Amino acid sequence: MNNMYAQNKDFIFLVEQAIKAPSGHNTQPWKFKIEDKAVIIYPNFDKALPVVDNNHRELFISLGCATENLCIAARHMKYLPKVSVNSEGTITVDLVKSSEINDESLFDEIAKRQTNRSKYNGKEVSDATLKSILEECKTTEASIYSWKKGSAPFDSLKEYVKEGNILQMENSLFTTELKSWIRFNKGQSDKTHDGLSYATFGAPNMPSFISKPIMNSFLNSKKQNKADMAKINSSSHLVMITSKENTIQGWINTGRCLEHFLLETTKAGIANAYINQPCEIPELQSKMRSVFPLNNEYPMILMRIGYAKPMAYSKRKDVSEVILNYKFLKELNKAMISE
Repeated sequence: MNNMYAQNKDFIFLVEQAIKAPSGHNTQPWKFKIEDKAVIIYPNFDKALPVVDNNHRELFISLGCATENLCIAARHMKYLPKVSVNSEGTITVDLVKSSEINDESLFDEIAKRQTNRSKYNGKEVSDATLKSILEECKTTEASIYSWKKGSAPFDSLKEYVKEGNILQMENSLFTTELKSWIRFNKGQSDKTHDGLSYATFGAPNMPSFISKPIMNSFLNSKKQNKADMAKINSSSHLVMITSKENTIQGWINTGRCLEHFLLETTKAGIANAYINQPCEIPELQSKMRSVFPLNNEYPMILMRIGYAKPMAYSKRKDVSEVILNYKFLKELNKAMISE
């Protein structure tokens, strides 16, 4: 019984690390179930984004990020993780205790990782640093490409971002969906523990009747492009993650690769932020696939990297809200303590 009590506590801890993963609009589209020797991760379609992510690609990428965090935390706790995915995108992570697992160097970075939407300081990430990170992130399922500021691909990708902003910001359904996930002040952010917090944009904490109109005024393609170009030009590189398969399995693999890259860059003190607009629009995604030398792989994630001061962190739901059998586990642990 003592072993089961310790394992339940361990597995709850693993979920706490998993949910620190990034997700589209910080929707946190996941549910977990803790079993005897496994943690199961389910897609939560109640948190789907039907306009910007109508095929759930980014939702499953988010689940892949959570899976990678869970596996890294598991190895830190001396559990050997084995991941399997069914056709519906349910992820099972089987966990077996092992004393032979090496120390997990990325565990501490899980809590430090953040999406930094600020302007960066213009400092260049060295070729040696980036090469070392990319070597650590090598995988057979996904690829990572990088282009330095000033290069022709870098400038070309800026044009794709501009076009993506025009298409998205002129779509009222897109802007309505986006606004529904913006948390305009501390009160809203503390109430929901999800969404895009005002603080992560560097905005002040103000009442909704002041902050909402200000935020709304920036939701147009002209202002969005001006802001994005300034941020991209302050960055060192643009980075694209691609997948061999445009499938649920491919999306989950992309998420695992993405999270590994984010943790490696965090460890190196490198900031990152998404500029996914061209990957979210099928015609632009298809065009990038044909124009860029990507070995016919599918563009999944586009981001910028560089150096910047840390920003505020996004809120997360409490672990009790995302574990389906949390109440049962707490009652079981209570009963074992009283025996």
